[in-house]
Amino acid sequence: MNVPYHIAIIMDGNGRWAKQRGLSRSVGHRKGLERIKEVTEEAKKLGVKILTLFAFSTENWSRPKREIENIFSYLEKFLDKNTDRLLKEGIKLNFIGRKDRINKNLLKKIEKTQLITVKNNELIVNVALDYGGRWDIVEATKKITKELLEGKLHREDMDEGFFSKYLSLGALPDVDLLIRTSGELRISNFLLWNLAYSELYFTKVFWPDFDKNEFRKAILEYSKRKRRFGGV
Repeated sequence: MNVPYHIAIIMDGNGRWAKQRGLSRSVGHRKGLERIKEVTEEAKKLGVKILTLFAFSTENWSRPKREIENIFSYLEKFLDKNTDRLLKEGIKLNFIGRKDRINKNLLKKIEKTQLITVKNNELIVNVALDYGGRWDIVEATKKITKELLEGKLHREDMDEGFFSKYLSLGALPDVDLLIRTSGELRISNFLLWNLAYSELYFTKVFWPDFDKNEFRKAILEYSKRKRRFGGV
């Protein structure tokens, strides 16, 4: 089986999963966080090197305040329970996205976990929190413009590889496979630059039900495809 080096996942369907069972949306989000552990372990076992997870978008702030508070609360608890495990298993946890709108207590735990796991190299797990692909490109442009005006860069330095280093994922390789759960057929402003030549895999399975077998199924489908990158 041809295993992708870098997999990105839009973890969608927590609310609908809960609704089907007569439960609150918050229960769906809690179950969704629990599913991350299984998929992360399977990714490491299969030899995936980078896993990027879309946890909360810049547009998700339009959701009810209580739901947002619960999502962040569950994430705090997840970090409390799993940071030591990540360190032990050689998993590096990295968060991408805006930081100015995140609760200070959560932000401290995020920074602590990143620092503790910074030297791990078995698997990199990027969590996109308050992230948007357009925001990412605009922020990169701002950084480059600032350095150009300060004389630190020159226009002739610019090419696609150079530009990508200023994005949230920096010099990490582009995404090989994008997985989206819950049956939606769009990328929802996620990693717009890094998904330029990614293979896309959509499944109707809701994220809380997306277990290691579903993960393997997505990779198997990827293995059957021939990536041409514009060639013949």
